Amino acid sequence: MQVGFADRSIMSSCVKPLIQSEGSPVVLLHGFDSSCLEWRYTFPLLEEAGIETWAVDVLGWGFSDLERLPSCDVASKRDHLYQLWKSYIRRPIILIGPSLGAAVAIDFAVNHPEAVEKLVLIDASVYAEDTGNLAKLPRAIAYAGVYLLKSTPLRLYVNLIAFNSLPLNTSIDWMNVGRLHCLYPWWEDATVNFMNCGGYNVSAQIKKVKQKTLIIWGEDDQIISNKLAVRLHCELPDAIIRQIPDCGHIPHVEKPNSVANLILDFLGEDSNKEAQIVSQLCSRTNKS
Repeated sequence: MQVGFADRSIMSSCVKPLIQSEGSPVVLLHGFDSSCLEWRYTFPLLEEAGIETWAVDVLGWGFSDLERLPSCDVASKRDHLYQLWKSYIRRPIILIGPSLGAAVAIDFAVNHPEAVEKLVLIDASVYAEDTGNLAKLPRAIAYAGVYLLKSTPLRLYVNLIAFNSLPLNTSIDWMNVGRLHCLYPWWEDATVNFMNCGGYNVSAQIKKVKQKTLIIWGEDDQIISNKLAVRLHCELPDAIIRQIPDCGHIPHVEKPNSVANLILDFLGEDSNKEAQIVSQLCSRTNKS
């Protein structure tokens, strides 16, 4: 779909919902250097439950048409997501961000609180302080590093540490799908641009989050310690935390049913409270 922002319009990739519901739409982000296909196991479960669900590619990653490459810094990623929301969704959303997508979600929710009703953060990478020394690398070295990033051996190794226990055929499938967007001719330029711009640093924004937040964490995450899940829970003003046993860094790929059920329970909390209040009022009316 066409999204206009800054001084241009780009064809932006996403998976649009098959249904429109009365409740708040769910918008799924993805992690670093990934795509909306990250949600291919969990997305159908949410739609089957009657949830209006969008899976959106963050600017600079995924399958958007970046032939006329815009800046892919944090502000541009935020503005692109806002313009997509403003043009097509136009209602407060449940914003879900896994890994670095959690930083994208926090940055967006703090800067555009009117657009976000609730947050779900999954194995959140929110305490890294930008891209560090990577931003200072000479361009030739940066491009060499990015080229390595899409290599099959590196992607398979990442799978080994990201997942707790995936069958080999599933791991190979995830590796192939996970690097698919890297084959676009502008992928290297977009990734180097993000690195040079400094990346995300949202640690100071965490306490500014006003939305109720669900934190989901794989108990066996070998990439980000679950001690940081506890820290995040303590620093967010209004949050609950749920851990998934026998699960690594990407629960929505490894344990999609568990993730979908936690999200659905979180979405249903307000409805359940409303029903309880109505029931209590009716009970009092009948007694009087």
